Amino acid sequence: MEVIFLGTSEATPTAEKNQSAVLLIHNGEQILFDCGENTQRQFKIAKLNPCKITRILITHWHGDHILGLPGLLQTLALNNYSKTLKIYGPKGTKNFMGKILGMFMFVESIKTEVHEIDENGPFLETETFTIAAYKMKHMAPCLAYSFVENDKRKINLAYIKKQGLKPGPLLGELQLGKDVRFKNKIIKAKQATQIRKGKKISFMLDTSVNENCVKVAKDANLLISEATFLEKEHADKAKERGHLTAKQAATIAKKAKVKKLILTHISQRYAKNNQVILQEAKKTFKNSELAKDFMKIIL
Repeated sequence: MEVIFLGTSEATPTAEKNQSAVLLIHNGEQILFDCGENTQRQFKIAKLNPCKITRILITHWHGDHILGLPGLLQTLALNNYSKTLKIYGPKGTKNFMGKILGMFMFVESIKTEVHEIDENGPFLETETFTIAAYKMKHMAPCLAYSFVENDKRKINLAYIKKQGLKPGPLLGELQLGKDVRFKNKIIKAKQATQIRKGKKISFMLDTSVNENCVKVAKDANLLISEATFLEKEHADKAKERGHLTAKQAATIAKKAKVKKLILTHISQRYAKNNQVILQEAKKTFKNSELAKDFMKIIL
């Protein structure tokens, strides 16, 4: 599972940072979280193929999180995107997507499937993962997302070797949690396999503090959180504009018992010294890191 940051700035891009966009690659799926302006170019710079995108999850419809959609859709169409692009977002997403698709004379078009999410909790379950959404507190209807791998059964190779079992259909049955018969003996899945807990990544890209912040991040291996302002200087601005300070993001990570915190969506006012954001967060949650464009994390 890979996470690639394609944009880590806040509302205004800088020379070093594009607007919000994060790509998650997992088991044949490529899921884009938000699509700030120029995201299609970020794909090119990162040497990624945008036609491999399977889903786009929008946190909210402020421009810095969605202005890349028209260009990305046109790029997909001109490159013969053959899948149905599934787009998810908060209430109002169907209306906004309709406006985007009606705004331009697209040279070509692609098939899209738009879903609105108006409940807290899981909204998408596949054979390999589950995605849940939680309502955030912001200046527009806004969601945070958690992506959770399904638990897997891993073969206990030492035990299997001792039993004389070789690669084949029986191992597949064991991985499904089924006991099997081999040489007139029952081999129990509980002994032949071990449960490997699925990893969890949470995306909290715009919000102020609310009760759902800890819920969406609970026990995450990785929490990607906005940290637009410094607590000691601009806590009032954070509250006024519906954002988090670095200290608040770190406090959420600590309460939720996450393993690692990545800070993104940093105000341009700290562009010359954004390490101050990281320093503030580390005082509360040591395993914090500052995101930068094209940074890649492998879990």
